Amino acid sequence: MHPLVLLAGMNCTDDLWTDTGLDDAITADLSQESVDAQVDALLEELPDRFVIAGLSLGAIVAMALGVRAPERVAGMCLISTNAKAPTSAQRDGWDDWIARLDAGEDPGSLQESILPALLSGRASRERPALAERVREMGSETGAVRLRSQLRMQGTRADLLGRLSGLGMPTLVISGSEDVICPPHFHTEIAAELRRARLVSLDAGHLLPMEQPAEFGRLLRSWRAKHRV
Repeated sequence: MHPLVLLAGMNCTDDLWTDTGLDDAITADLSQESVDAQVDALLEELPDRFVIAGLSLGAIVAMALGVRAPERVAGMCLISTNAKAPTSAQRDGWDDWIARLDAGEDPGSLQESILPALLSGRASRERPALAERVREMGSETGAVRLRSQLRMQGTRADLLGRLSGLGMPTLVISGSEDVICPPHFHTEIAAELRRARLVSLDAGHLLPMEQPAEFGRLLRSWRAKHRV
């Protein structure tokens, strides 16, 4: 089996993967100011060949890496993500967050402002400890790293039309209640890939936190089936 690399999403930490049973994985920070620079950094630091799993911005970086260096990637797992170019509304939102950071606002409070979009309605209502963990991930990310991630978001390009050339097995997972990256985004991604398996879990955007055991079992069984 190849090493597993995990890339958390924007304003997230490795706590995203807690209780998934993936404790032997390599985790890497998203700390560059462009997608290309982040791919460069990962290709420099990661093993010669690996399986890469990412959530949201982490999955966008994973796709960009797969397109750039497919010979390095034995398999991909793309979670809660979007392969299309950013919209004007998204760019305006990222610019607003940068301005709020520059004005001294804490990444944890920014995270709290979008909690209903990060977790399913049920998790938000019934799991206050989970909501607190999500807020804490923002505080632990810190203003410097979050600002870099917001700038990285602005350098995203359309990847959807470039996925058809990838031949590695790919597991595409959506949250059925994800309002940031809804399930149809993942249907579009899977349709472009030659060896994709598409799965939806009962969760919001941060599905590894809402359904850690099920997510971990799914990823491990997929790796075992493809021997990656």
